[in-house]
Amino acid sequence: MYVCICARVRECEVRAAIRGGARCEDTVGEACGAGTGCGTCQPRIAEIIDAETGANTPVGAAR
Repeated sequence: MYVCICARVRECEVRAAIRGGARCEDTVGEACGAGTGCGTCQPRIAEIIDAETGANTPVGAAR
């Protein structure tokens, strides 16, 4: 399933970026391109980060 349509990034790619060390929306974007276009997917990226890391941090908050 696509998380970021602008950059055509799938959920598995976002999860791989997080498992590789990305811990915020910006570092996920640097790793795989997700969230670097219109930004509509940023909340979903934050949810995936929380699910992968066990965190519960609001979107845009420093991690």
